[in-house]
This record gives sequence, C-alpha cells and structure tokens, in this order.
Amino acid sequence: MTIASSIDPAEVERFSKIAAEWWDPKGKFAPLHKFNPVRLGFIRDQALYRFGRDGAARRPFEGLRLLDIGCGGGLLSEPMTRLGFEVTGVDASARNVGTASAHAEAAGLAIDYRCTTAEDLLAADEAPFDVILNMEVVEHVADPGEYLRSCARLLKPGGLMIVATLNRTLKALALAKVGAEYVLRWLPIGTHDWNRFLKPDEIGGFLAGEPVTVDGPFGVVFEPLSGRWKQSHDADVNYMMTAVRDGVWEAPGKPKTALRRKRAQTK
Repeated sequence: MTIASSIDPAEVERFSKIAAEWWDPKGKFAPLHKFNPVRLGFIRDQALYRFGRDGAARRPFEGLRLLDIGCGGGLLSEPMTRLGFEVTGVDASARNVGTASAHAEAAGLAIDYRCTTAEDLLAADEAPFDVILNMEVVEHVADPGEYLRSCARLLKPGGLMIVATLNRTLKALALAKVGAEYVLRWLPIGTHDWNRFLKPDEIGGFLAGEPVTVDGPFGVVFEPLSGRWKQSHDADVNYMMTAVRDGVWEAPGKPKTALRRKRAQTK
C-alpha cells in the first residue's frame, strides 16, 4: 500500500530545533505543560466511559493499545503509560523521538517510540489501536484531510480517536496567534499559521467518508485569574473532537461489547 505523506518538512524542522526543551516547564513548551491537565482529564474520562473501565483502578487501561501521534517529547505518552495503556509514540522528528526515549528510559517507562508517521504505519499494516491521540498536530500537516483519514484507518472497530486543535476564527487569531506569540510570548513566533487552523465542521467533513462517528466540539478555555485551562462550551479558540470507529469493540479476553456514545461533560 502506498500512501502520500502529509508531513510538512518545515514544521518538523521548527519543532526539532527546540526538542531539548520538551520537559522544561518554564521553557518554550511551558504552555503545553499548563495545557496538559485538561487534556489528560478529557482523554481519561472519554476512555473510561467508552471502554467500561474502573476509574478507581491504579492502571485502568491495562490491555489497551494507544497511539500518540506527534508525540513530541512524550508529555502525553508517559502519563498514558502510567494509566496502563500499551503506548506507541510516533513523531516525524528524530530529535523529538530521541528526547522522548531518553526521558522515558530515565523514568523506567517502557514506551515504543518511533520516528515515523501515521501514513507509514498504515502502509506497513500496523495492528490497529484502541485509542489514537491526535493532539495539536493536524494544524501542522500539509494535507489535514488525508492525514486524519489515515489516522482513522488505524483504529480498531469501536476504537476512539481524540483530536485537539485550534479553531479558525478571528478570536483565535487574536488570542492564539497574535496574543500567545507576539504579546504574551507564550510561544515562539511562527509556531502557528492561522490559515491552517481548522473549524470543527472541517474536521467532520474530512472524516465524512470514513466509518466513524464524530462528536464535538468540546471547548477548552484559559482562565487568567487561576492560570489554568478548563473544559468549556466555548470552542472559538481551542477545542477537541472525538471519532469512534463503527463496529463492535472487543475487550481483550472478554466478549464483544457495543460502545455507547457520550458527550464530555463541560463546566
């Protein structure tokens, strides 16, 4: 199977240059460190519900395979591993993969990091995954439609994909681009291209021909007074979407169980 890559070499190089700073909470990736708790909470809640797992368990997702696409330095891969997932983290940047691998080894975590892409995994007939994390990646690829379709085809029947990205609105231009990069200097200038931001309907449109059920958007907003991110009905800037592949999910070692759909709770 031959699949065209959606990788944008300029975007890969941009993040490769600052790969050593992934785990510095005060460095160039400081905004992601602050953003991580709300992302982790959303992922955990969605996965607990869809796979019928016990949230009180120390490692509730034992036996489930998770793919973290655009894993960077491993800011999501590591906590997902601690929750019991068998994690494969992929990134097009060899420097990012090197940083992630070294940090995981020092932490005593077994994570399958690879310098590759979703398209290459699909072409190589990689075994499908229960969960795919597609977080803050789609706005950096050359062909978001083909990229998202490739990701969806890596899901098991009943499997869950979570997409997080930025909305192409004037509010997002003001806050996520001009404000975050030029005024507050939260991000290096040039991190984002507003023209590549995607509206929720576009995410759904890209996946319309795939056997998946798309839900969302689930907004995420920053609270200046507390300095924290929280889930919200406001999806004008940051938001997440879920896509569940059609079919019946088969729990490892258990009878097949039909998945139910649930919108994430917002506050």
